Amino acid sequence: MPDSRRQLFASMRATTFWTMVSRVLGLVRDIVVAALLGLIAGGVADALVIAMSVPNLFRQLFGEGALTAAFLPPLSRRLETNRAAAWTLASVVLTWLAIGLSGLVFFLELLLAAAWLIWGGDTRIALLLWLSAITLPYMVLICLAAQVNAVLNTLGRFGIGAAMPAVMNLVLIAGALAAPWMTANAVTQASIVALSVLVGGIVQLGALWPALRALGFRYDYQPAEHWGELKTIVVTMLPMVLGLAATQINVMLDRLIAYGFSGPIGDPQGITWLGGIHYPMQTGATAALYYGERLYQLPIGILGVAVATVIFPRLARHAARGSNMQLRADLTLGLRLVIFFSLPASVGLVLLAEPLATLLFQRGLFTPEDAARTARLIALFGLGVWAYCASPTLVRGYYALGKHALAVRISLIAMAINLALDLTLIWPLAEGGLAVATAVSAAIQVGILAFGLWRLGAGVMLRPVLDTLARSGVATAVMGVCCYASLWALQRTGISVRLILVAAPLGISLLAYLGVAALLKCSELRLLWGREED
Repeated sequence: MPDSRRQLFASMRATTFWTMVSRVLGLVRDIVVAALLGLIAGGVADALVIAMSVPNLFRQLFGEGALTAAFLPPLSRRLETNRAAAWTLASVVLTWLAIGLSGLVFFLELLLAAAWLIWGGDTRIALLLWLSAITLPYMVLICLAAQVNAVLNTLGRFGIGAAMPAVMNLVLIAGALAAPWMTANAVTQASIVALSVLVGGIVQLGALWPALRALGFRYDYQPAEHWGELKTIVVTMLPMVLGLAATQINVMLDRLIAYGFSGPIGDPQGITWLGGIHYPMQTGATAALYYGERLYQLPIGILGVAVATVIFPRLARHAARGSNMQLRADLTLGLRLVIFFSLPASVGLVLLAEPLATLLFQRGLFTPEDAARTARLIALFGLGVWAYCASPTLVRGYYALGKHALAVRISLIAMAINLALDLTLIWPLAEGGLAVATAVSAAIQVGILAFGLWRLGAGVMLRPVLDTLARSGVATAVMGVCCYASLWALQRTGISVRLILVAAPLGISLLAYLGVAALLKCSELRLLWGREED
């Protein structure tokens, strides 16, 4: 196997490992916060979810998404010809990113203050505004950290950047564990968790900067030399915002709809501001949606984002060299890896939704009823895991080819479909309608993205993809039967130990899937260990 392909898989394994560690710690963080606040807590849990969503959305849009995708190609070209010029370009981008985001945060804080003056008398709105004001500055810290990490990735250093989210989660866990020792007030506890977000951002940026300096980077702000490139990056980035982050924007819309269309628990007479129409959801819908999302985002982070992150520099190089067949080959490889792992992940989440929700969240103020609400959402979100994982890789194909506008149009179509389904399905399905809408719109987006790449002459190679789909499908079917049978058998024995009800079916499912995959000679297993295909 060529050295470049070996390096690809080595980087992918490092990124996947640290992403997995981060996601596991993220689950621990959510477990601690769920026990602290439950789903209800007078609406505190819902408000904290929204407050933390806004800076995270900007991180995904401008930090890890659009800006990184626009910044990486010119930085790569500079590094190949003149490393000193690459440092000045990075210095200019980081400087203007800090200035622009700081100004945006200041403006948004003023808007929150104005909203407080107008609607601060409403306890629910005041709580949301207060927590949002605390978390907003995190936007600047995490976006800067993401760009420093982009430079490290371009230099072939993936490990430390992939480890930083794990560090962030450790800080949040510490904050959530400390909160009940400091106060019994739910609002104050949520404020402590929100403050720990800022501390985590400072730690992340502070850890990445020395790593970049160790590779030779020196801050050298010379904007006159890079105004043209900076303008190109901005012009390229703006349409990318929607193209790369359709899923994240849909998630944010889902949470806002859940928050705005939720009424008090146990108040059947409550009506919405629409006048005479009963609330389709109850308080806690936003938090339940968040915890449901956390489970399906685990495979996205481990598989979808990791594959897309590692493969994008290769796609960009192939496109720059006009190597269309190599681009198609690596795009196909990425999609095959996503399919191989996302299919069983999707089925596993559907089948294990209830025991997972009970094991992970049912403790403290998180009641059995809260766990049941969350389990329903985990299962519904699980239906679309394969699409959530495939989308980041396919979108990177468009941007490697420079087809930014087309990717944006496809993303806008997907978002419009998601919003229409959201507002339609919440009435019969409550918050479950939001999960179904997300899964359906993601599947439609993947279909359109794949078709568009085919029309551009850069589509994935159909035969190897269908081969992976067939073999993985058979292995997944066998795994699903084994998982369901083991769950049924455990329930018949009356075993009530939560860990056993998850670990036993999960272990059996994993062995069944890998065993059948090995019997079917699925080459993806060998590829992940850097071995050649047959």
